[in-house]
Amino acid sequence: MSTALLIEQLLNGLQLGVMLFLMAAGLTLIFGVMGLINLAHGSFYMIGAFACATVAAATGSFWTGLVASLIAAAAAGAIVEMAVIRRLYERDHLDQVLATFALILIFSEGTRWLFGSFPLYLDIPPLLHGAVPLPGGGQYQLYRLAIIGVGIVVAVGLYLLISRTRLGMRIRAGESDREMIAALGVDISTLYTVVFALGAALAGLAGALVGALQSVQVGMGEPVLILAFVVIVIGGIGSIKGALFGAVLVGVVDTLGRLLLPQALTLMLPPSQAALIGGALASMLIYIVMALILAFRPSGLFAAQS
Repeated sequence: MSTALLIEQLLNGLQLGVMLFLMAAGLTLIFGVMGLINLAHGSFYMIGAFACATVAAATGSFWTGLVASLIAAAAAGAIVEMAVIRRLYERDHLDQVLATFALILIFSEGTRWLFGSFPLYLDIPPLLHGAVPLPGGGQYQLYRLAIIGVGIVVAVGLYLLISRTRLGMRIRAGESDREMIAALGVDISTLYTVVFALGAALAGLAGALVGALQSVQVGMGEPVLILAFVVIVIGGIGSIKGALFGAVLVGVVDTLGRLLLPQALTLMLPPSQAALIGGALASMLIYIVMALILAFRPSGLFAAQS
């Protein structure tokens, strides 16, 4: 295997990990503060992608579409929190799962009604066309590097928000003892709405960024949601740092596994069987990694402190 190919796949894994971090950060933030299992989080990913594609097509500007994706996903998150989620905080997790699963169906059918069943396509902005050279003679798409950069900026921004601002102090207090901060005069309902909208905006941003690499279609958020749950279980529920490390681990393991496992099995099996078995094992690899980590760290790598 060439050095350029290995570096390219490592970068692909990092780009996948960054996208998963944008999804998982909001998901783990919502669960950590509210104790809510939100299966509809992937719908905000889809909303962000559709908003970006629609506005970009209408205005001719990807950047306007990107702003629209943040606004649309955050607004949808705030409305859902006030109209539906607010009634679920005191209910058990089964009720939360059923209600948020119903939201998946509502958002999917609503999006299909508005945009139809055919996928939309989002062009990469001209500023980010082209590729950069890699060691060993290869090239890597500039837009994918930009996604990695956005993920790093968001990670730093979330760290500063949680650790250095008054809102972050309230979020951390809400994770530890929501009854106490409510008793101290903090408007807990507004805090929950802000946190939920922030999580939804991050998911919408991920959807918009990935929408330029693949088609924008109904139901695109559900496969990503499954991986995001794997990320927060590995990283530790309620931990932003855990979401970042877990996402990068899942992205790199998944990408390199799909490349290396079939090649490794060719040492023992015919190429056709190696490709078939290697592909099947690669699709299970992140779940095997999750099981191994939980065997030694049942609360995840960076479990939030109680």
